[in-house]
Amino acid sequence: MKTPGITLRLLDKADKEILKLPRSVKGTLYDFQHKFKANPNATGLKLQQLKGDSRLWSARVNDDHRALLLRLADDDWLIVAVKHRKDVYENLDRLAYGINHITGGIEYVDLQVVEESILRGLAPVRPATAPRTEPAAPQGLFANWSDEQLSDLGVAAPLLPVIRTLTTEDQLLGLVEYAPQLTGEVLLAIVDGKDFDSILDHVTTPVAAPEPVDPEDFQAAAERPATMVTTSDAALEEVLKDGDFGRWKVFLHPTQAKLVERTYSGPARVSGGPGTGKTIVALHRVKHLVDRLPPGHTKPVLLTTYNKNLAADLRSRLLELGGEELLARVDISHVDQLALRIVREAEPGNSKQTIDDNQAVREWQALLDELGETAWDAEFLHEEWAQVILGQVIGSRADYFRARRAGRGTIGRAERAEIWQLAERFTQRLERSRRQTWDQVTERAARLEMEREQRIATIEAQRDEAGGLDNIHLQAGSAGWLRYRYRHIVVDEAQDLRPAHWKMLRAMVPSGQDDIFLVGDTHQRIYRNQVTLGSLGVHIRGRSSKLTLSYRTTRQILRSALDVLTGESYDDLDGGEETLAGFRSVLNGAAPQLHPCGDWNAERSAVAAHIAAWSAHPDERIPLEQIAVCVPTNHMAGEVAYTLAQHGIPAVEIGPDGPRSDSGVHIGTMFRFKGLEYQRMIIAGVRDGLVPRENVNRLKGTDLARYRREMQRARSLLFVAVTRARDSVDIFWHGAPSPFLKPVLLS
Repeated sequence: MKTPGITLRLLDKADKEILKLPRSVKGTLYDFQHKFKANPNATGLKLQQLKGDSRLWSARVNDDHRALLLRLADDDWLIVAVKHRKDVYENLDRLAYGINHITGGIEYVDLQVVEESILRGLAPVRPATAPRTEPAAPQGLFANWSDEQLSDLGVAAPLLPVIRTLTTEDQLLGLVEYAPQLTGEVLLAIVDGKDFDSILDHVTTPVAAPEPVDPEDFQAAAERPATMVTTSDAALEEVLKDGDFGRWKVFLHPTQAKLVERTYSGPARVSGGPGTGKTIVALHRVKHLVDRLPPGHTKPVLLTTYNKNLAADLRSRLLELGGEELLARVDISHVDQLALRIVREAEPGNSKQTIDDNQAVREWQALLDELGETAWDAEFLHEEWAQVILGQVIGSRADYFRARRAGRGTIGRAERAEIWQLAERFTQRLERSRRQTWDQVTERAARLEMEREQRIATIEAQRDEAGGLDNIHLQAGSAGWLRYRYRHIVVDEAQDLRPAHWKMLRAMVPSGQDDIFLVGDTHQRIYRNQVTLGSLGVHIRGRSSKLTLSYRTTRQILRSALDVLTGESYDDLDGGEETLAGFRSVLNGAAPQLHPCGDWNAERSAVAAHIAAWSAHPDERIPLEQIAVCVPTNHMAGEVAYTLAQHGIPAVEIGPDGPRSDSGVHIGTMFRFKGLEYQRMIIAGVRDGLVPRENVNRLKGTDLARYRREMQRARSLLFVAVTRARDSVDIFWHGAPSPFLKPVLLS
């Protein structure tokens, strides 16, 4: 009979060791946790307190393995390790645990395991061939830092003596693998050259417990975000599977947990570099909001992003996180689909063909050719019409004269008058051919939602005048328009939404507590959608936060990716400047490999040979779908696919809706890889004239503002491509390398 109230948790670091255990042990561990919850004192479990310790216990998993547990309270237990029985009962002084005085989280360290990991980072000692002078002992990495400083930053006290022995970064990385998370982050920040105040601000303070920490209250410590634990049977079962454990569903970094659970007085924004968990925060935020809804069958929470492929991924991951019960309360839609749905509701007879930006630019050029107009560029006019006139839902020439044109340079009243007249002609041209652009659809949807919002405001004003009573005659004719569509809106990849999208979203939800929550990174903006949210009614000032720890990209890849952005400044969606200050990783790996080639044919062959070598190596057998080849153009993607096929390597191209099948190396343009990640990333064709395109370089002498925007976008595309990688990046080019690679080539 199950003992009531028994809680059994699994510490974060423990699951990493468990994944390395033989399959047979994993199976018995799953049985063990069921038996333990039923009766921890059952004879077969052999639960016993370790000598000389008041909290540390062991219990039998099978004949050869034991679970080490901390007893947090009478019926509350935490598994901190699973070890072979010969490693459990001797040298107990190597086992150190406690509550971190900064985070309030439980930390456990096996000093013997840490020291062995550090030793693996030592360079092999070669025998001397002749007598030589004994070299001076190398200086410790942290010789200039006192124990008090390290402790004030949150470094685990039991590790301080070990830290004093470190002299190389490889040794440090060996320690970080098994050290508590905050300790690893602090030490790596020091090695990266950060000073005390910077580390305190960016690493330590964001994870500090909000209340004073009791160093003896382990049960309270177990409930804090800094103690990353698995508690449910389903989550533990995932740990024990041979496949990847979906850590993102269970563990949130304390900074992420705070952002998810915080109550905001209005729109809030979370930024952060690639792999920092912005989407994870958005998904958990959705769950947090749904968990606080009253019972019902409606969908008052909207989760949206900028394209269909990412929306489908969000749906899949939200289902993993909370099941059908969670999905039942959330409307998941990419933002253009949402706009089209609104327009079709209001105009069911609308049968216009919707065209994309490339088709629209061609139509602009056709109009200019017909008019004999050579003073204006078709692409510039399309952007001005889409971003400013439609984007800001401008309905008159006078309003256009007053409109803000952030980042678009300066034009006078006479030029605006000409543009307005050309925009009117272009709109008439589309109307005659029964076509519309996605920007027009979004602008129409925004107007419809703003009209709905105004009707709601009118009814509320009349209700206030009537002392809280409804005007039943007014309601009778417009019952479907008397409430907002949503109570909460969560936006992923916010940097790629257009201005009119924000106008539409703002009108869909009442202003107030927890209304709009958006995540994004302007360094990853790959479309021409530069906005100032405050001017569009989305006021995030004072409610912006930043994530700085990457969970995907290694330190080596991250350094090269940041080099790609050298010399550029990025906005923060609200008129200020965005930086990646403090952006860091605790993951270790190889530096990106660079491969110059003679021509495009040689480059494609080299890419194929590289992939073939991975497949042939017994230690490098990676599923082909975990390898990607990224190129600048669709035509090049097709050529790479053909070359791989000639070498017997299956490949699949990535289309607008994602990979067209699951088997084979994924190939696509830089645009296609947004939101994806791979173990190994190959970026080919990174040559001058392609990255950036030659036509961008020509803008330098004709339109400096547009040249700067396009150069920034080209850098962002390469930045996105590099940071899709988890383990390795290989960069190929022929001819002159891209100028964006100069800092990487010099490093």
